[in-house]
Amino acid sequence: MGTETAFEVVNAVLSAEPISVDQAIAAVESDTAGAVVSFSGVVRNHDGGKAVERLSYSTHPTAHQVMADVVARLVAEQQAQGDSAGGASKQPVRIWAAHRIGMLEIGDPALVCAVSAAHRGQAFAVCSELVDRIKEQVPIWKEQFFTDGTVEWVGAGS
Repeated sequence: MGTETAFEVVNAVLSAEPISVDQAIAAVESDTAGAVVSFSGVVRNHDGGKAVERLSYSTHPTAHQVMADVVARLVAEQQAQGDSAGGASKQPVRIWAAHRIGMLEIGDPALVCAVSAAHRGQAFAVCSELVDRIKEQVPIWKEQFFTDGTVEWVGAGS
């Protein structure tokens, strides 16, 4: 194995239950982690100049597997880069990711990710890429309920 970085996917799920960045951070922290980077995508009270009251996330039946696959692919690519770089850290990189499904209120976390690594550069890079890929690839649709009574569907992962 040599200089291969170990990756541990602590969590990669779609959750009907509330999620929190504190929960994610606690799950990836370790004595070997010099950096923990987290992201919390929160339901905001506006979109496109209209006031949002709440929203709901729906998923395609394959979304749970796609979520797991997206994270697994990112890990595989990161491991391959680490091997070719030759100086990759042997310390584990731990990943936690969850996207809410169902009805959410303003202020609720919708997407939470946390990554711990020996060094901040890798933690930031992996967390940023993780968020982008989940938003781009996991088949989740957002139904926005505006305060004026109108409703709008927004396709994510399409």
